[in-house]
Amino acid sequence: MTATRCPFCDIVAGLAPATVLARWSDAIAIAPIDPVTDGHVLVIPRVHVDDATEDPMVTAAVMQRAAEYANVLGTPLNLITSRGREATQSIFHLHIHVVPRAVGDGLPLPWTPQQAAA
Repeated sequence: MTATRCPFCDIVAGLAPATVLARWSDAIAIAPIDPVTDGHVLVIPRVHVDDATEDPMVTAAVMQRAAEYANVLGTPLNLITSRGREATQSIFHLHIHVVPRAVGDGLPLPWTPQQAAA
């Protein structure tokens, strides 16, 4: 566990509120506070790992859960995780963003044409 309180650990422990959308033995899916598209979900492990590189086995399990969740949606989407502030990580507990996408949703990613036009 990190030296500071981890908001995702608090959610997993039931100490902080969250809208839990799915539960597995090793992970949970929650609605983010500020979703970037309709249906945006975070899949987080029940154990604390700072990011996707800290424990490859936990990362693999969480990615599997995110893929299972995404498969049920059946829509185009992005599965995204970040490591480090420079890569836009703001909460240092591994989490996979499941981001449903639609034409014209206005969400640019660094490698999309919308970024070049900005």
